[in-house]
Amino acid sequence: MLDIDMIYDYPLYRPPSEAYSLIIQITLGCSHNKCTFCKMYKDKKFTIKPIEQIKKEIDFFRRRVGYIEKIFLADGDALIIPTPKLLEILDYINEKFPENKRISLYASPKSILLKTPEELKEIRAKGVKLVYIGMESGDNEVLKDINKGVTAEEITEASLKAKEAGFQISVTVIAGICGEKDSTSHALNTAKVINKIIPDYFSILCLVVHDGTEIDRKIKLGEFREASGEDILKEIRMIVENINIPKGEKVIFRSNHASNYLGLKGDFPEDKEKFLSEINFAIKNDYIRERNERYLKY
Repeated sequence: MLDIDMIYDYPLYRPPSEAYSLIIQITLGCSHNKCTFCKMYKDKKFTIKPIEQIKKEIDFFRRRVGYIEKIFLADGDALIIPTPKLLEILDYINEKFPENKRISLYASPKSILLKTPEELKEIRAKGVKLVYIGMESGDNEVLKDINKGVTAEEITEASLKAKEAGFQISVTVIAGICGEKDSTSHALNTAKVINKIIPDYFSILCLVVHDGTEIDRKIKLGEFREASGEDILKEIRMIVENINIPKGEKVIFRSNHASNYLGLKGDFPEDKEKFLSEINFAIKNDYIRERNERYLKY
């Protein structure tokens, strides 16, 4: 008899916007799993679950969930599944959860590029509306340093290919990923990529160093030093300053993750000046020091 702990292989991750989604874990781990900053799937060997096991788990959820509108397919790169098998999974989900209004998943740039335009359109037609892409940076030197496994050009190509197939795309980048090194190229080139792809959703997170990661090892060896909170805010300001979304387009922007020093929420291009004003106010008023002192009280 299945129970929830038998179905999920922990740890289990999902984007913040999928907080109320049903999570169906159709893969384990990440197909790349080599990024220097990431610890999410280091204890998992990437595996695509057998189709019959996935169907049994979908049946399990159907018996226990009365109504669900959003479904998220875990783990780190569900789009890498061969298209015929992924389509079979999506058909079964839609059969068992006909009320669902959106299916979403993480997708690496490589997994998008491996699919033909026709395959992507088939997947979109089965109800996958949103793909989450971890861009991290638009600068090739940074991408090489963090062992992302793709170039800025490939990220751009994959993002535009997904949009052309009809997907909404949600892109995340990481502030502070350069550490104390000059982050100008990272900020400017990241903004350039955002300007080219015009994602539906765009988020900036801040680097959080986890024990056991390659960046953690470099810190202990003295090869990497974390950026200060003020420098991270200045880096975010530079990204925001150089994002130029044409009028008539809309990019929903969030920089209010738990990792962020300053919560920003709004849309490009409409709220760009508001974002810059809030960042400048935080820097001028030593917000980072006040924030850190406030947190130290608890």
